[in-house]
Amino acid sequence: MGVWNYIWAVIRREFRIIQEHPIYIFGSVGVMLFIALFFFTFFKGGLPQDLPIGVVDNDNSSVSRNFRRQLDATQLGRVIEFDDFSQARLEMQKGKIAGFCVIPKNMYSDLLSNRQPSITFYVNGLYFVSGALAYKDLLTMVNLTNGAVQREVLRARGVPDNQIMGLIRPIDIDTHQIGNVYTNYGYYLSNIMIPGTLELVIIIMIIYTLGMELKYETSRHLVKTAGDSIFNVLAGKLAIYTVLFSAIGLLLILAMYDWLKFPMQGSIWNMFLAIILLVLSSEAVAVFLFGCLPVPRLALSVGALYSVLGFSLSGFTLPLEAMVPWIRGLAEAFPLRHYYLFYVQEDIFGAGFAGWWPEAIHMLLFLLVPLVILPRLKGAFINQNFPKE
Repeated sequence: MGVWNYIWAVIRREFRIIQEHPIYIFGSVGVMLFIALFFFTFFKGGLPQDLPIGVVDNDNSSVSRNFRRQLDATQLGRVIEFDDFSQARLEMQKGKIAGFCVIPKNMYSDLLSNRQPSITFYVNGLYFVSGALAYKDLLTMVNLTNGAVQREVLRARGVPDNQIMGLIRPIDIDTHQIGNVYTNYGYYLSNIMIPGTLELVIIIMIIYTLGMELKYETSRHLVKTAGDSIFNVLAGKLAIYTVLFSAIGLLLILAMYDWLKFPMQGSIWNMFLAIILLVLSSEAVAVFLFGCLPVPRLALSVGALYSVLGFSLSGFTLPLEAMVPWIRGLAEAFPLRHYYLFYVQEDIFGAGFAGWWPEAIHMLLFLLVPLVILPRLKGAFINQNFPKE
């Protein structure tokens, strides 16, 4: 038999295994379908809306009442009024409000007398997103209120309207939020969380399908079917999963950038290439991890830990440049890091081939990693001298 005949024999064998065990389809297609639906629907609104924000108004003047109305009218905030500080603090400790502010007594009279009243914020930092957004909303409204008061004072002094804004805000800020002009959390998270979850599923499923050969002692039959070649074993084993996961990845990219119109400066075809490279490099990592630890339970644990670390070390939550040097070096060992850099260059900056070619080479280099452990993996399949559980 020729090489292709051996590989085709392994493919047919693997296809029968998938048909007899639905866990393979559920663990790949089912999980990714759930993840896609979760992110695409949960973040459909872009930003959380109507966050409960408490206000303790000890002044009850026209200025403080206007402050409450304006805060309640914002997209982010929904004002809940409290009679005193203790009641508001208790509600925040229960998690029923994201934060609250205390308007001091005599605030309006202090403003008229050029005394500086203080509005105090209390924000629940335990919930990072809601706490940060509540703080941003409160700070924005205080600044707007401050500007409105200054404008009325300057008008009373006879300052022309065309000069007032220059006195209140001498420097105007022109903000450009590159790649996410709507501050949409769905755009921010989905672009990396969904491919990162795909990487995790790939690593777990490839380790699982290799580990089951050892657990049920069918690995010798597998090697014999492949003509005693570990290359034929991996080529046949991974062929079905490569097609399956590549198809899932392409559909996800199509859904994000074509159907849901995620912002994109570059070409969707280059992002197709990026997701295929991520699939191939993730499979290579899975084979390497299982070859190093040909014990199903240990390999699955290490694979899961490795995949989860990839989210943190990709750099999309905390810039890698802010981490210690050895962490920056460690991040190079994660395909998701290079996919993220590919995505930044293509999707956000639209740099094209000139921007992402180093990351494509990095992901291709992962394909060479399994070569180191092929003899060990073949020995484990033939000798079956490792724990099966």
